[in-house]
Amino acid sequence: MNKNLKKYLIKSFIVLAFIHLAYFLYGYFTFEGIKNIDIYSEFYRFKFYDDVSISHFFVSCIFLFFFLFFLLKNHARQQYSFSKIIQIGFFLLLISFASLTFFISFSFGQNAKLRGELSQKKYNDDKELLNVLNPFLYNYTSYYSEKLFNYENILYPKPYPVIKEEKQVLIFHDQFNTETTYYSIDTLKVLTETYNKVSQKTDSVFDFTGLDVNILKERIIKKTIIGDSTQIVFKGLEVSPEYDKDICVFLENKSLYKPVIGEPVAKQQYEAAVKRYNLLYKFKQDSLKSRFQKLDTLLKKYNIESRIVPQKLTSQVFYYAKNQERSLNGIENYFDRKALNEKFEALDRYFYNPNYLHPNITLVFFVVLALVWLDLFLFYILFNYKKNKPD
Repeated sequence: MNKNLKKYLIKSFIVLAFIHLAYFLYGYFTFEGIKNIDIYSEFYRFKFYDDVSISHFFVSCIFLFFFLFFLLKNHARQQYSFSKIIQIGFFLLLISFASLTFFISFSFGQNAKLRGELSQKKYNDDKELLNVLNPFLYNYTSYYSEKLFNYENILYPKPYPVIKEEKQVLIFHDQFNTETTYYSIDTLKVLTETYNKVSQKTDSVFDFTGLDVNILKERIIKKTIIGDSTQIVFKGLEVSPEYDKDICVFLENKSLYKPVIGEPVAKQQYEAAVKRYNLLYKFKQDSLKSRFQKLDTLLKKYNIESRIVPQKLTSQVFYYAKNQERSLNGIENYFDRKALNEKFEALDRYFYNPNYLHPNITLVFFVVLALVWLDLFLFYILFNYKKNKPD
């Protein structure tokens, strides 16, 4: 490559850089904000029908036309070796790629504006608030779901969590009744060598006394060997959560509204359970009301329809917590749950899996890129060969 061709390629890249900057600014200043994001929103904008895609098509075509015109007119009279031709072909590939990716710069501009409006930390703070308040936000019919709300979902305080055990107990002749018992879950970690020795001695003692060794072994829930240690999870004390005055339906759900990406889910569930218990049984009512006020602000920020009144909802939550036998038909916690869920699904994609080149257009993009590069390269080779061919 001679010096003039190098200068021409550098100037072309500079022009492309300015066009990319223009599309970046276009994306930045036209971003409509988190209030208008929904499940159908995406960062990639080459959709073949919108203003970005249409302008992209014409700008790319115009740039490539003039680039090829001046390339053939001013830089196609040199005779290069095969290795130099390959080198020129590589730069033409870069030119082709840069001239077909203005929509990606547009998407980067949108992303930059989004993160300026809603940082990842603030987004995760919103998730944590929703995770703590999640059991208060179900529609009233969900509170009667044994799958969503049950004693085994209680993570705090001690002796929770518990495990449920059901047994068929003979009542009379061939009539049986189901007896439900809850046990606390305890963990013991010992050296494997020590565990084996103790286990053998325990078996001997039980055999000598005539007791059933399976009574003890049945209490083991799970046994895991980790390195040179053995971790045993077993049923501990019998617990009666149905008679526990410090347990209400709102503690019987451990589901997270949306887990914070990158943190252990079990840890988030436990921390949310502790905060929820404190709000109900340790702190004053104003603490829960303050959380509901933050929730109200959050819903407005994301443009979610809501009829939540923090003061009223706080009173209702405490009423149902103290009167567990009451039906929750009257809890007024309505908001557009579907819209908020879609909003957070879209934001999760934006923050953690932004599709700047969406799979739906990947194949089309690379086919077009290959065709554009092949046209530029073949035109240059053929024109250069013709110019250097002797008359």
